[in-house]
Amino acid sequence: MAKKIVPLSDAQIRTYKALDKPTSLFDGGGLFVHVPAKRYTKDGKPLPDSKLWRFKYRFAGKPRLMAFGAYPDISLKKARELHQEARSLLAEGIDPQEEKQRHKAANQQKKEIQENTFASVAMQWYNVAKTEWAPGHARTVLSRIQRDILPPLGSKLISEITTKDVLAALRIVEARQAFETAHRIKTIIGQIFTFALVSDTPGVTSNPAMGLSKVLKRPVKKNMAAILDPEVLGRLLRDLEAYAGSYVVRCALQLAPMLFVRPGELRNAKWKDIDLDGAEWNIPMEDMKLTVREKAERKGQVHTVPLSRQAVSVLRELYLFTGRSQYVFPGRAASRVMSENTITQALRTMGWDGETVTGHGFRATARTMLHETLGFSPDAIEAQLGHRVPDRLGAAYNRSKHLDERRRMMQAWGDYLDVLKV
Repeated sequence: MAKKIVPLSDAQIRTYKALDKPTSLFDGGGLFVHVPAKRYTKDGKPLPDSKLWRFKYRFAGKPRLMAFGAYPDISLKKARELHQEARSLLAEGIDPQEEKQRHKAANQQKKEIQENTFASVAMQWYNVAKTEWAPGHARTVLSRIQRDILPPLGSKLISEITTKDVLAALRIVEARQAFETAHRIKTIIGQIFTFALVSDTPGVTSNPAMGLSKVLKRPVKKNMAAILDPEVLGRLLRDLEAYAGSYVVRCALQLAPMLFVRPGELRNAKWKDIDLDGAEWNIPMEDMKLTVREKAERKGQVHTVPLSRQAVSVLRELYLFTGRSQYVFPGRAASRVMSENTITQALRTMGWDGETVTGHGFRATARTMLHETLGFSPDAIEAQLGHRVPDRLGAAYNRSKHLDERRRMMQAWGDYLDVLKV
């Protein structure tokens, strides 16, 4: 007659102490708790007891042993549920141990598939690439990924995406007449596949974005609107002088053509960087339009903007109004800068449309007229624009490059604008 086994209680398992040899606590039906022999540290202190759930059974005439986990992570109630599930499989002629392994393999495959979707690889690439980008560029790329790339491609396995799939995604962008954006998105997709190839992503053997530029519609090259007619520029300068809105905005409008820095650099100008007595504005590299790597490489350097007498005069008067703020052009709250749309909106209010002038267009105006009308060297102009100007030794961004000529140039430019205003 088989020995009757009294089912275990939670208290019995919890209070049981390991012995000097392995022991077992049986719950019935092949389910038991295996308790290994008592263990000690090197200095003789007892280690916590281990209590491991096991299920002993036979399948196809052979003894098998299945693990359910450790107590108390697997409670008595949970162990009995797992035991019952295993017995149900046995009743159907299925080995529960092999079924568990198949289930584990299926989960692993599912995990690998999720890790190798285009969306997953795209975000891996983005998180690496963005470390070398300016924050604004990183936001733009992420927006394009989320809006234009992931909807058609994100859920697909990256190894199964074909050139036809990529082209279909780009055609969706072209359909809204965003031809330049389509080319930029093609570049992003190509970089993601290059990352996948270098990273040995399973199944990726080629870059399906290669060569697609040839079949995409070419964008119409459109430069920033810029005034190159001296008479029109003079009329604009007179309108800027007469602007009837905010005094701070009027000063920004006056300085924009004088200094021809990037609109973002002008808006974010700080008083601590401006030396009115020395007639210089030294913009820290972290405030320039550079990649994260370039900013790190040039940390501590500045881009010098010589200030003409006219620019110094405007800034001295403006200091009386905004000198208590860290920013030269604060917004409604002194702790924040003027909105990026303020200059553009002021130009539109005065009747100047986007086809004629933009805030960024002052740079093209200055670049052309300084060379063609005032005769300054392209190298000095490019250096003042904050562009790369390699010297004979290959060094770029030399902050003192052409500085003497640039001082003369900025004053000559201020004088020339005064003449146009008359």
